[in-house]
Amino acid sequence: MITIPPQMPVLIAGPTASGKSALALHIAQEQGGVIVNADALQVFDGWRILTARPDDSDLARAEHALYGHVPFDADYSVGHWLRDIAPYLQGAKRPIIVGGTGLNFNALTQGLAEIPATPDALRSQANTLALQHLLADLDPGTTARIDTQNRMRVQRAWEVLQNTGRSLADWQDATPPPLLAPDQAICITLDAPKDWLNDRIARRFDQMLGHGALDEARAMLPHWNPAHLSSKAIGAPELIAHLRDETSLDTARAAAISASRQYAKRQRTWFRARHKNWHQVPIAGADISATLRFADEAVD
Repeated sequence: MITIPPQMPVLIAGPTASGKSALALHIAQEQGGVIVNADALQVFDGWRILTARPDDSDLARAEHALYGHVPFDADYSVGHWLRDIAPYLQGAKRPIIVGGTGLNFNALTQGLAEIPATPDALRSQANTLALQHLLADLDPGTTARIDTQNRMRVQRAWEVLQNTGRSLADWQDATPPPLLAPDQAICITLDAPKDWLNDRIARRFDQMLGHGALDEARAMLPHWNPAHLSSKAIGAPELIAHLRDETSLDTARAAAISASRQYAKRQRTWFRARHKNWHQVPIAGADISATLRFADEAVD
């Protein structure tokens, strides 16, 4: 049983499609608070359905923040997110911070090194290099800390090294104090069994198609640029390829579901390694809210 005091911030992490947003809504409706996005892709406009941003019904049930507030063609980093979320940590309403991006939670609760921005020319050069080329230039200390199969994370580490002459690991070791210490919040990680989650991922993508994901992709087609961070939305490259007659819809669907399952696997690995001191809530269709107890007043 997890006791949630009414004024203490709540952090909810977990793999994609595990029910994080539903849990955040339940807490907000039972106890109040503003639901604040911690997902790296839900910040962008343009891909509301494919990134599973809250729909109008959810928005009517509780206050939400940091969803779709960034132009689809803009850059947006963990540092940007920390600056955006800072006011909500001091606001009148307690934040219920929810998402599947482990780096955001890590930066929030462990601190973030103030690394200089990457120049556009260097970013363009990095975009042309193969993953193995980028990895070959990194130091062992950095590769031990990142997902070496995640192109975005590897490229970021390479850019930091080339731009500053210091490794990402070196920058991380000089990290300032966090905005929100873990002991100042209720930290929850949803732990979903693989088979249960895989089935849920497939059903959710079909629901996205039924709710207009293909029309959303069609509207984004004239603006499509795979270099945009928002273009990393799972399902976006696959549906764009279908609209360009490069693949069938069935093939695009299967590829998107497979990519989402692979992403969920990486998320589970990340959270198992870094959220050992968080409340681990196993889910498999059970009523997650049954594990919560809402306190009427602050608990020491």
